[in-house]
Amino acid sequence: MLGLTTPSGFVRFAKLISPWLWAASILLIGCGLYFALVVSPADYQQGQTVRIMYIHVPSAWLGMCAYSVMAAASAVGLIWKNPLADLVAKATAPVGACFTFCCLATGSLWGKPMWGTWWAWDARLTSMLILLFLYFGYIALQNAFDDPVRGARASAILALAGFVNVPVIKFSVDWWKTLHQPASLMKMSGPALHPAMLTPLMLMLAGFTCFFVGVLLVRVRAEILAAKIRALRLSEIHSAQAEGLADVVAG
Repeated sequence: MLGLTTPSGFVRFAKLISPWLWAASILLIGCGLYFALVVSPADYQQGQTVRIMYIHVPSAWLGMCAYSVMAAASAVGLIWKNPLADLVAKATAPVGACFTFCCLATGSLWGKPMWGTWWAWDARLTSMLILLFLYFGYIALQNAFDDPVRGARASAILALAGFVNVPVIKFSVDWWKTLHQPASLMKMSGPALHPAMLTPLMLMLAGFTCFFVGVLLVRVRAEILAAKIRALRLSEIHSAQAEGLADVVAG
C-alpha cells in the first residue's frame, strides 16, 4: 500500500485495476439500465418520471463522494507535502463537477413535472449548487498560478474549507423544511424503497462508482505524465540557461 504513494507505484496499480473497473462499470450500468427501464415499475405518484432517479441519485452521491476524495487528498498534500495527493485532488475536481452538474440537471428535469418549476431555492438544491461553484473555484485556483505548488496549496485550502458543505447537503432535508423528499436509501431503519426500485438503483450506484474510480485513475495517470513533461521542460530550460551563462563567462 505504501507503494501507491509514489507516482510509479500508482501507475502500476492503475494499469492493473483499470480493466476490471471498466468491465465492472459496463456490466453494472448495463444491468442497472435494464432493470430501471424494463423491469422496474412506474411509481404510482410520479409515473415514468421516477426513472430519472436512477441517474439523479448516483450523480448526487458521486458529486459528494468526489468532493470528499478531493478534500482528503488536499489534506494529505497540505500536511505531508505529498505531490501525488495534490495530483489526485486536481484530477478529481472536473469529474466531481460533471457529476454535480448531472445531478442538478436531472433534478431540474424531475422538478418540472413534480414541483411545477425547473428550479426552487430548496436547501438541498441550493447546497448542491454551492458544491458546483466550489468545484469551479477549485479548478480556477489551480490554474491561477504559474507555480503548480502555489496553485495546489491555495486550492487545497479552498477544498478543505468547502468540505463543510458536504454534510449540509446530506442533512439539509432533516435540518430544514424543504421541497426535497427526505432520505429513502440511507436510513437507520433501512431503505424505504421497494426491492423492484432498490435493485436497479443499487446497480447504478455501484456502476457509477466503478466508472468514477476508472475515470479518476486515467486522469491521475495523465496528471503524472504532464508533471513529468513539465519537469523535463524546466530541466531543459535550466540547462540551456546554464550553458548560456557559461558561454558568456568564457567569452
